[in-house]
Amino acid sequence: MTEPVADAVAAPPARFNFAQHLLGVNAGRADKAAFVDDAGTLNYGDLDERVRRVAASLRALGLRREERVLLLMPDTTDWPVSFLGAMYAGLVPVAVNTLLTADDYAYMLEHSRAQAVLVSGSLLPVLMAAMTRCDHEVQKVVVSRPEAPLHPAEIEFEAFVRAQPPATKPAATAADDPGFWLYSSGSTGRPKGTVHSHANPYWTAELYGKRVLQLSEADVCFSAAKLFFAYGLGNALSFPMSVGATTLLMPERPTPEATFRRWLGQVAGLRPTVFFGAPTGFAGMLAHPALPARDAVVLRLVSSAGEALPAELGERFKAHFGVDIIDGIGSTEMLHIFLSNRPERVRYGSTGWPVPGYEVELRGEGGAAVPDGEPGELFIQGPSAAMMYWGNRDKTRETFQGGWTKSGDKYVRNGDGSYTYSGRSDDMLKVGGVYVSPFEVEATLVQHPAVLEAAVIGKEDAEGLVKSKAFVVLKPGALADEAELKAFVKERLAPYKYPRFIEFVPDLPKTATGKIQRFKLRELESDRP
Repeated sequence: MTEPVADAVAAPPARFNFAQHLLGVNAGRADKAAFVDDAGTLNYGDLDERVRRVAASLRALGLRREERVLLLMPDTTDWPVSFLGAMYAGLVPVAVNTLLTADDYAYMLEHSRAQAVLVSGSLLPVLMAAMTRCDHEVQKVVVSRPEAPLHPAEIEFEAFVRAQPPATKPAATAADDPGFWLYSSGSTGRPKGTVHSHANPYWTAELYGKRVLQLSEADVCFSAAKLFFAYGLGNALSFPMSVGATTLLMPERPTPEATFRRWLGQVAGLRPTVFFGAPTGFAGMLAHPALPARDAVVLRLVSSAGEALPAELGERFKAHFGVDIIDGIGSTEMLHIFLSNRPERVRYGSTGWPVPGYEVELRGEGGAAVPDGEPGELFIQGPSAAMMYWGNRDKTRETFQGGWTKSGDKYVRNGDGSYTYSGRSDDMLKVGGVYVSPFEVEATLVQHPAVLEAAVIGKEDAEGLVKSKAFVVLKPGALADEAELKAFVKERLAPYKYPRFIEFVPDLPKTATGKIQRFKLRELESDRP
């Protein structure tokens, strides 16, 4: 099913450079703040100059069109300068997670064959360790905000920016040329290098940032998700720059304390009007003793993605702050959100309706469409789909099927056309011959006043039959026992869905985006006698 785009969105021209496009959109806002981090403010005029200087300096290193540049930095003002500078030059920035290991970066350097690395001083030691473990040789390393004296072969970022006059024109890239890479989370194997075109972020900004979220020049945007994630890249760069808004950047982890500092205007005196978060973060904030009062913040819009938002969390947030959480689902492969609630139309417990310009289908095991009310595998068709997984033909064919992208998620379509999440396809349980959604059980458990988080997996009972098992994290100081929680779920769901086993744990394994890693819980369970 699809919704038409209310007012037709013009496609980008055949010759299109996304960095040039964003600089052009903001050519008349030279004195307005574009990005603000703990060290200061970068206005749009200085951003324009620094992007073009980085482009010129990268070209001066001898790098050629479509060669890759690894970008390994926390969220500071140097990140958008580096990312857009590489794209302006016709190079391909490879934005990578800052929380990985030296082995991960060694793999990414070899896989991407990056010719240069733009790295922060805080991450230089782990990069150096990675470079000693891989056969690929990097030509140059440029270090942002160094924390120790640099090796002669390394270049300090500010000197690099000043080394060349600003490039006078961008690379003559096409809309369908490779623009940048993002690596998938790699939760079931090596991360996949997902190749996006110059046009793809244009489409996500036009179709979702502008038309669904209705962002404007007056907004101050703040994303807990980092820029190296597809979600964060849209939230904190593509979307705000497409409308001339201001972005607050946070280099540290998005703890409740760090988030509240920015909500309360304790960084540069700016308070965000739009916040982009994830369910795990919202749960932690609502349970925190320093949760700000409603009148202490100026939020007009709050977005959630990464995992489906439990209805109870959205309702509690709305009750406290008077602002709805707009839940949606996106993916690295589609670049941003394609199925979402609306600021004026929220159905808690569902992921909402297709974003205009995208089409979704639910398919059964044989590939046929499933009727409303039955779970099916979610497929998406839209203009922001990735081009391929680099060097991985089998996975590319499995995921990108003609014009459709296989999401790996199970959903149910409701009578009003909204969609409700059932879980990852490989997480679904068949109990007594009937499918059980782990997410549905988890969402019910967290409604209990003592439960902070829950994760559900399948576990064989004494007869070798699969039953559901819940791993439960209680709120600080709260008490609940197994029998109480089982009875709580039985009262709210069909009897066969309640968890037969419950284990209380101090925390749950998660990815850097906050997604629960159920496969680690399955591994833990299988290793037990």
